[in-house]
Amino acid sequence: MKSFALLLSVAASLASASAIAIESDAIPAGAAITLPRHGAPSVRTSLIPRNNTHCKKKDDWGNAVEKDRKKITIRASKDDGDDISDDFLWAIKEANHGGLVHLEKGKKYVIGKKLDLTFLKDVYVKIDGELKFTNDIDYWQANNFYYDFQKSITFWVWGGKDIKIYGSGMLNGNGQAWWDGFSGAEILDPNNKFYRPILFMTDNATNVEVNGLHLKDSPCWTTFFVRTNNVVFDNVYISAVSTNVSSLPKNTDGFDSLNVNGLTVLNTRVNVGDDCFSPKPNTTNILVRNLWCNGTHGVSMGSIGQYPGVKDFISNAHLENITLLNGQNGARLKAWAGPNVGYGYISNITYKDIHVENTDHPIVLDQCYFNINDTTCAAYPSNVDITDVKFINVYGTSSGKEGRVVADLTCSPGATCSGIHLEDINITSPKGAPAQVVCDNIQGDIGVECIPKSEADN
Repeated sequence: MKSFALLLSVAASLASASAIAIESDAIPAGAAITLPRHGAPSVRTSLIPRNNTHCKKKDDWGNAVEKDRKKITIRASKDDGDDISDDFLWAIKEANHGGLVHLEKGKKYVIGKKLDLTFLKDVYVKIDGELKFTNDIDYWQANNFYYDFQKSITFWVWGGKDIKIYGSGMLNGNGQAWWDGFSGAEILDPNNKFYRPILFMTDNATNVEVNGLHLKDSPCWTTFFVRTNNVVFDNVYISAVSTNVSSLPKNTDGFDSLNVNGLTVLNTRVNVGDDCFSPKPNTTNILVRNLWCNGTHGVSMGSIGQYPGVKDFISNAHLENITLLNGQNGARLKAWAGPNVGYGYISNITYKDIHVENTDHPIVLDQCYFNINDTTCAAYPSNVDITDVKFINVYGTSSGKEGRVVADLTCSPGATCSGIHLEDINITSPKGAPAQVVCDNIQGDIGVECIPKSEADN
């Protein structure tokens, strides 16, 4: 009996000790490591398996859930100039392979150095506080991760496998200084040298989940996924709102991608000055459900076909239950035209249950992208084929900017557009009734009455 009592005492002591924060000179000042708490063994010790790990819950990737992970915390920043980048990088390395970094509620953590986080394997990052980037434009212009595609830069890059970033907190891009400084220069302007960072970026990543966060005021695109498989955003809020009416956010897309297989966005709100959702070249297997967009350029497929001689594609997308308010576009397909562009295709796309209000172009096929006039577009048409695209139950109001036209499906003479189908389209225009649907160079019946653009009353 004494030996049995001693066993229980030792087990209880170990369980208690496992929950105590470990602090030593080997970790940054103010940081702590907390091991997961495990309960004391049952009195009937003979019934306890020697290895009880099979009883623990697992996440969707087969890894430990939050309560079974060691937790790493770090000190918060004293002010906006107190950079804790080194502490954060230490915490990520410490939590790699099964741990959790926790940024605590009510605290601010300032990042002032570029961070390479492409080495990850099974890590959780719980952000309940605010992680904020400095607005030191000179530093970030000289110190960043650069990608040739549309001259993209970012503060940091996440990569590896099984990465979960979640919580009730915020990623703050501190974008106002960037919007004030770039003086309206488009990222696609060939003369633009003022590069603005992307707030959240993945590269060479598999299984990335972001849940519950507010992504605020990105200097440029809010997210960009490159060479990534299976990325999921759920219950996220994205905003970019200027405090200076003469310096509005620009190119602050909600979602962008390049060479991605598996992109899912669920239960998300986006309030930015550019595309709400805009997968770019070589993105496939897309699911968007319960998305709300205000003041955006719409939910777009593309743009693609930008670079000379390069084949791009977007395929297999299902977009459902989407609200688009006060925007430039609603459901949009966009491809480049002009001299020295590429080619490719957009295929198997379904827009379903799309609610638009006060939207300039509720449904639009734009194959004269980017900023070229009709003459140039006619001389150098797009070579991107558009096939098997459905618009089902699209309803609401246009802004009237295009008169009575509520859908404009103008296919390039250099491309094939077939299998385009519209069903249950109920969009009204303040410019009068009946609303008009334009279709030019579309092969086959589109399912609703349409007219050539030359006959449109706009």
